[in-house]
Amino acid sequence: MLAIFVVAPLALVGSMTLANANEFEGQLRNYSQDVKAWLSDPVVIDAVKAQNAENANLTQQDIDNLDKQWRAETAATDKPLIDKVLARPLSNFLREKADAAQGLITEIFVMDNKGLNVGQSDVTSDYWQGDEAKWQKTFLVGPGAIHMSDVELDESTQTYQSQLSLPVVDSDGKTVIGAVTVGVNVELLE
Repeated sequence: MLAIFVVAPLALVGSMTLANANEFEGQLRNYSQDVKAWLSDPVVIDAVKAQNAENANLTQQDIDNLDKQWRAETAATDKPLIDKVLARPLSNFLREKADAAQGLITEIFVMDNKGLNVGQSDVTSDYWQGDEAKWQKTFLVGPGAIHMSDVELDESTQTYQSQLSLPVVDSDGKTVIGAVTVGVNVELLE
């Protein structure tokens, strides 16, 4: 009986570790249209614009300090920065989207024009995404950008996911004001 539990997951891992986002590119592109539809909601646009204004004068050192604080808070009892972000209306909106997706969405987080989290469905391991492809290949590229990560096993959820990232565009349809990353359980894509 033990062999079944060990061999079966290894067989699945063996087949999925070779997978990359390209194998799901068509399905992820199709799903990105659903994501774009709710990115135009005022709760998203207003939250990103407010944080962009609030953080306009942050230096890279300030950003690094906030990221360091966030990382420390992930293992702490007292989590003022994390709690502040999770309590925002945008975070509630994102949790509702994740819940409505019935397992298809493993996580969602929206970033500002510096790559800092504005809202999220769950706690991320870090606060600053500006040094990562998910932000650089969307926010810095423009309104039509799309970035799909390789498919990987998410240890926390035990699902195979690709991170689908898109720019958050202002209501004018042209100005990129932030970015979003949606963890997509590729096993549930249609």
